[in-house]
Amino acid sequence: MGLPVSAGAPSGWVQRWSHLLTPGASVLDVACGGGRHLVWFAGRGHPVCGVDIDTSVAAANAPQAELIQADIENGPWPLLQRQFGAVVVCNYLWRPLFPRLLESLAQGGVLIYETFASGQESLGRPRRPEFLLQPAELLHVCKDLRVVAYECGREDAPPRMVQRIVAVRVGAGDGVTSALSLK
Repeated sequence: MGLPVSAGAPSGWVQRWSHLLTPGASVLDVACGGGRHLVWFAGRGHPVCGVDIDTSVAAANAPQAELIQADIENGPWPLLQRQFGAVVVCNYLWRPLFPRLLESLAQGGVLIYETFASGQESLGRPRRPEFLLQPAELLHVCKDLRVVAYECGREDAPPRMVQRIVAVRVGAGDGVTSALSLK
């Protein structure tokens, strides 16, 4: 029996914006990997659900999480008709999934997305265009949401090109604007 694999530290972007979630809001982590964001949100009192092609490491790190093992690139979306208070995606890009991610956001729900962007190919992996966001691509995807924060550019440690967004599904008169105050 091998040693357990650490979930790793949550993304700084996720940590920075997680205060926008309503207390106790459910969180979906797409391509959850080792479960680092499941651990982060569960530790803050959120029910968590993770989906990935292999959930074995996440199961060891986040035993409280609902885990769904699914090939979301080649099979059906396993969470039809379910909505969450937050959808988190880090270091993963499958463009055909964008509509499903947005459908999975409840009213007032927060999308926190961060992945590699065009320009990364000169710095390292991933290099293939299908795995790199184009300039302002996340802004276009979130055009019907209220964008709270957006960044696109180079980071130096480690060198990489990233694009990030935080956006909220807001409906008329739902009172979500008070939750958007920066803390």
